[in-house]
Amino acid sequence: MEDLEETLFEDFENYSYAQEYYSSESDLEEKVHLGAVHWISLVLYCFAFVLGVPGNATVIWFTGFKWKKTVTTLWFLNLAIADFIFVLFMPLYISYVAMNFHWPFGIWLCKANSFIAQLNMFASVFFLTVISLDRYVHLIHPVLSHRHRTLKNSLIVIILVWLLASLIGGPALYFRDILQFNNHTICYNNFHENDSDLTLMRHHVLTWVKFIVGYLFPLLTMSICYSCLIFKVKKRSILTSSKHFWTTLAVVMAFLICWTPYQLFSIWELTIHHNSYFYHILQAGIPLSTGLAFLNSCLNPILYVLISKKFQVHFRASVAEILKYTLWEVSCSGTVSEQLRNSETKNLCLLETAQ
Repeated sequence: MEDLEETLFEDFENYSYAQEYYSSESDLEEKVHLGAVHWISLVLYCFAFVLGVPGNATVIWFTGFKWKKTVTTLWFLNLAIADFIFVLFMPLYISYVAMNFHWPFGIWLCKANSFIAQLNMFASVFFLTVISLDRYVHLIHPVLSHRHRTLKNSLIVIILVWLLASLIGGPALYFRDILQFNNHTICYNNFHENDSDLTLMRHHVLTWVKFIVGYLFPLLTMSICYSCLIFKVKKRSILTSSKHFWTTLAVVMAFLICWTPYQLFSIWELTIHHNSYFYHILQAGIPLSTGLAFLNSCLNPILYVLISKKFQVHFRASVAEILKYTLWEVSCSGTVSEQLRNSETKNLCLLETAQ
């Protein structure tokens, strides 16, 4: 039994798949170093959760319930929904890391948490890509945009985005598993316990598909679209192009900073099949890079919506409307109360006069 557990743990060490890891043998200095890195990772996770919940909830409230349904508001609504669901499940992952990568929540939550995390992470990335394409077509090809940019077509695109994200996140429901080891329960990707070639093939295929479809294609699309937009706007107005340049630069840089380390460490992890020399670097780098990827879900509402002048105008108008309605209710309540008090006083005086 012990030999079997050792074999399984060796498999797990090689195939942690850019989400979790657990090491039973490391010297004190390495443990201290990894502990510090993981505390930094936890800070990033908590920061993303604290900012992501109210930020995305605000966007959902206004785009989903307060504003008129347009193509743009539908993009932002679904982007916020993807980020919001993702950050809502983040406490499970925070607990997992805080308990030294111990998963006490069972196999079904292990599968569901990983699936929902990947589903919404990649749905968020795809909606960022759709927004960049939509802006490009809307500004560069207005005739084409006017003809095809409809609510019906946007709903079709939204459904396709969620289906593609589900397809990429789907393998988590199948491969995700738990393993008992040294009083620890680990949630990991069990590609195959006995066939190393099959494990290697599955790991490579899933990693490269996620890298190409979930990172490289969106990055190239956003870079090309925003470069064309900056070049086009630059011809019209220097002032406008300056504002647009910094906004789009912030968007692309945020995507690069948040997602590049995560994807690079995912690819780097493939080398562990052949050489375990960099294992300790991956132990420290994978949770840290995952935390950076998480941050993108709380930055999206800030970069794509909150810095928008149009959003700010609508936001102030909506808040003013809410305050006006609230004050009106208070005023009406006060007026009614005053009328009741006057009526009671009048009745009391009539009774005293009658006596």
